[in-house]
Order: sequence, then C-alpha cells, then structure tokens
Amino acid sequence: MRRVLAAAMITFGMATMASAAELAVLQNGFTIRHERHEIVGETTRLYTGDSTESFIEVPTAQIASYAPDDAPAVAVAASEEKKLDMNALLKDAGAKHGLDPDFLSSVVHAESGFNVRAVSPKGARGLMQLMPKTAEDLGVKDSFDPEANVDAGTRYLRALLDLYNGDVPKALAAYNAGVRRVAQYGGIPPYAETHAYVARIIREYNRKKAAEKSAAKKMASAE
Repeated sequence: MRRVLAAAMITFGMATMASAAELAVLQNGFTIRHERHEIVGETTRLYTGDSTESFIEVPTAQIASYAPDDAPAVAVAASEEKKLDMNALLKDAGAKHGLDPDFLSSVVHAESGFNVRAVSPKGARGLMQLMPKTAEDLGVKDSFDPEANVDAGTRYLRALLDLYNGDVPKALAAYNAGVRRVAQYGGIPPYAETHAYVARIIREYNRKKAAEKSAAKKMASAE
C-alpha cells in the first residue's frame, strides 16, 4: 500500500563536478565521506564509490563546507564497504518492505544525514535513528550496523503506514514523536520539530519524483 504524494516541479540543471576523497560537512554537523561530488540543480550528488550509481543526494544549501579526508588508508571490512553503497541498501530494504527507496532516502537524510554512527541527544542511533528500546523490540543487536538499522527502521515505518492506512504524514509523525503522541492529539502533534520533520521529508521526496519525471520527459523528447 503506497500513498501517492503530490510533486512540485523544479528546475533541473547540470553544474560543476569535483573529485578527490573528501568529507561533506552538513549544516547539522554531520559529515559524509565521498570520493567526488557533482552539483545538479539545487542538489549535490556525493559519490561514495567508483560507480556512477553509488551516490547520495543532498540539498546543496545544507552543505556547509568540504574538508579533505585525512583518515589513513586501512583495510576495510566487508560490512563497512556495504554502508557506502547507500542506494543498494535502500533499494533492498524498500523492495523487502514495499516502500520507495527515494522515500526511505528522504527519511534517512532527515534522521541522520546519512551518518552511520549518528547518535542523537536522546540516544537514538544509526541511519534511521533507532532508540535502544525500539531497536531491541525489532531484534537489532547493533544499531550502527547499516543493513540491520535500515531494515528495522523500514520495517517499523511500514508497520506505521499500515497502522494509519497509508497516511504518510501521520506515519512520519509517529516515527518522529511516537505512536502515543499521535493518538493523544489525533494526528500530527503540535510540535514544531515534528511538523518541520514531516514537511521536510515529503518536500524532499516530492522533489526527487518531480526531477525523475522531468528527466524522463527530456529523454523521451530526445528520442
């Protein structure tokens, strides 16, 4: 069951591309390691590997600066390599639980800024910011394991969407503020943080869908 979200048209254009291993420092303090970046319209693609398919899209305005990645080269375990292929991770979780990977990407972006080791002041951990009790209930032993975290977070989000009959704003509000608060207020709680959170995810998701539609039209007209 998916809820169709209305999309707003945006301008899509190619701009500059830069390369070399570096860190993107976000406005919220999170950092994302990547090999190169490319500005596409109002977003920046952070390529996490050699493949052109392995990238994370971040609104350019949310990137405060770039810094060289001075970490020494070390042998990377297979589990660490997996976390770099964020697109594959989200596609797998989306296919397994029936959610659009682009929607999951927007949620992960809002939750952790794609930082696998993110920890909130309240103790939520990992990409989808699982609270310790929630992680335990979902059978997650290590919230910093990207695959386990995303799978559990996606499973929980799927359950919330089913609970609210596909009502995306209400499900997102419950993910952010809790099911009890949504029940208490009969919908999205009157918290500025929660309202901003829900609006941000839906806006980013709509932007991605609009960009895809625009790109598809351009390709069709060029044939």
